[in-house]
Amino acid sequence: MKTNIKYTSLALLSASLLSAPLAFAEENAVASGVKKALSDSTVKLSFRARYEGVDQDGIDDTASALTLKSRITANTGSFEGFSAGVEVDNVTDIIDNYNSTTNGETDYPVVADPTGTDVNQFFLKYTADNFSATAGRQRILHNNQRFVGGVGWRQNEQTYDGYRFQINPAKGFSADYSYIYNVNRIFGPDSPKADLHGQFHLLNTGYKINKEHKVNAYAYLLDFDTAAALSTDTYGVSYNGKFGPVMVNAAYATQSEAGDNATDFSADYYNFEVGTKVSSVTLSAGIESLGSDNGVAFSTPLATLHKFQGFADKFLGTPSQGVEDIYVTAKTKVNGIKLSATYHDLSSDVDGIDYGSEIDVAAGYAFNKNYSVLVKLASYSADDHASDTDKLWVQVAAKF
Repeated sequence: MKTNIKYTSLALLSASLLSAPLAFAEENAVASGVKKALSDSTVKLSFRARYEGVDQDGIDDTASALTLKSRITANTGSFEGFSAGVEVDNVTDIIDNYNSTTNGETDYPVVADPTGTDVNQFFLKYTADNFSATAGRQRILHNNQRFVGGVGWRQNEQTYDGYRFQINPAKGFSADYSYIYNVNRIFGPDSPKADLHGQFHLLNTGYKINKEHKVNAYAYLLDFDTAAALSTDTYGVSYNGKFGPVMVNAAYATQSEAGDNATDFSADYYNFEVGTKVSSVTLSAGIESLGSDNGVAFSTPLATLHKFQGFADKFLGTPSQGVEDIYVTAKTKVNGIKLSATYHDLSSDVDGIDYGSEIDVAAGYAFNKNYSVLVKLASYSADDHASDTDKLWVQVAAKF
């Protein structure tokens, strides 16, 4: 009996001695992996100073806003597929003769750049092969941002609180689903409009047929807690392609009420655009329509709205009769300066209302990968919607 105990003890001791190097190796591998993830981490700084002037009929005072956005972004390297990120923005005003929507300066036109410090992103991410999952506050940009975007033009960006899953199951295919419970809006952390709570399902799928042609199908199911009139279900498809020198973009979507939305409607959206390059100038023309039904218009509350229907932002909320935008754009590059000009003819989807027209021009120049400057002008001439408005932006950006 004593002999058996002796041999058993020796066996256990031997096993412990043999396994010790393996345990030490595993611990060492973990420590090495954590060290590498930390060494692969990045910290970036960016600054964006912008002057925005607004002269709007019906408001005696002209807005003059000079604001500075300072951003710090930190991302860890990957360990066992996991990584994390945090991004903090601060917006400071240098000239504050404007209505920021929170400063009470209502004698001035609106420049929606409130001051304050905000956590723009704070997330944990897991990546493996063709799959990734992200939890927390994050940036979500779908397609051309017509339905889901970040409103990156404003100094305080729009980001989303929730869970995102992305997968590429086969060559050319992609699927992107997010469950969002809060929208962190552009109005800053101190505004009563800073957040929009609800249950939002955002699905975007894509198939790249070849390098010239791509299609997307999407579904956006929005159920707002405190903005029931915006609760909608939207289903749509889009196409982007080239036929030799001709570029074609097309999209169609349908929208109806959802959640606690008390209205009963079914409105359509469509966009068709063609373009080509003539010498060094790219020319394009298109029509975009947000329809109306039963007095309710097609809405896109999560979009980067500044990109559409004119830089003057006179259609951030779709009029109840809908809106139709017929536009022509010319773009070129001269001595490194990017130039663009767009003309918009804006009218209603129903009842034949002439809303007005707008001319937008922009010039941008990048000195190098770190420094750039941008000048933009927008002139909206009102007919039966809003009021005449002229806007000027001068922006300088730096990133490190």
